[in-house]
Amino acid sequence: MRALLQRVSHASVTVEGAVLGEIGPGLLILVCAMHGDTEAEADRLAAKIAKMRVFKDDEGRMNLSAVDARASALVVSQFTLAADTKRGNRPGFSSAAPPDEAKRLYEYFAGRVQAEGLPVAMGRFGADMKVALINDGPVTIWLDTAE
Repeated sequence: MRALLQRVSHASVTVEGAVLGEIGPGLLILVCAMHGDTEAEADRLAAKIAKMRVFKDDEGRMNLSAVDARASALVVSQFTLAADTKRGNRPGFSSAAPPDEAKRLYEYFAGRVQAEGLPVAMGRFGADMKVALINDGPVTIWLDTAE
């Protein structure tokens, strides 16, 4: 699985003018299931994200995890994280998991993030979503379970 993690002071996702999910300070997690991914990758990724020390402590150092900081998570599916840009100018997305499997893993992943102790808001799989965020720091981290 691939994820783009952003520490935010606020983030929301809107579909057809309706806000589906919104968080204050926390993590915006854009996530993509890849061909061959299983629950094991989702488990590892959720645990790593929940424990990743990207929040500031009292001394201003990134020493606190999302759980320590009592942060929330907005989990949004984003198949374009599977983009293959090696050839030509049009990205290919054939390495993304098929839609039914990707949706299942996206929902499973969001559940695992919640099980790790983070309140979770979500987007809608496959929808045309509008994501708004205020990146705090900015802190943006790329994660890939294949690496």
